[in-house]
Amino acid sequence: MTEALTFYTNPMSRGQIVRWMLEEVGEPYETQLLDYASSMKAAPYLAVNPMGKVPAIVHDGKIVTECAAIIAYLADVFPAAGLGPRDGEKADYYRWMFFASGPIEQAVTNKAAGFEPSEERGRMFGYGNYDLAVKTLADHLSATPYVCGDRFTAADVYVGSTVLWGTQFGTLPSLDPFLAYGERVSGRDAYQRGKEIDGKLIAEMQAATA
Repeated sequence: MTEALTFYTNPMSRGQIVRWMLEEVGEPYETQLLDYASSMKAAPYLAVNPMGKVPAIVHDGKIVTECAAIIAYLADVFPAAGLGPRDGEKADYYRWMFFASGPIEQAVTNKAAGFEPSEERGRMFGYGNYDLAVKTLADHLSATPYVCGDRFTAADVYVGSTVLWGTQFGTLPSLDPFLAYGERVSGRDAYQRGKEIDGKLIAEMQAATA
């Protein structure tokens, strides 16, 4: 029997990352839609995630939050999907998934907020500076089709989402390695299904408030 899997999200959120992963996994799941102004901050959801943020999943009664953690978890508990790392892929898999969720995330959000550390203070920050973090990721993606080599893994869901969102909205530069990699990962059927599902939900939400 398939264990219960519930996905808490808002389609206009990073929940789109987890939606893509769920579509890659191919297991049945229930979607619980939350509103930023009300249900996301209400007691029932705060019992799931006290931060009042989405996405989150509950699988067989266990809660997982944070996109990178959810993706790594789903790859692990649904091995039949073949998205977890093989022995020779583990180093790149964990390194680059958490590079994207750590240094890249910090560099991008700090820059968007108008803050960049001075050269003297750069050693205090895990990413050093924005340009260094971006170049490091771009250099890796210029040398390999996917994060771990020739095979798509769950790490590409997170790194791919980071690159696609960043180049679309300008938080990452439109470098050739980013654009080529984004084109590869966005052509996947599961990515397209996820975008279609969330696109319809966004349209429904917008129509309801029009």
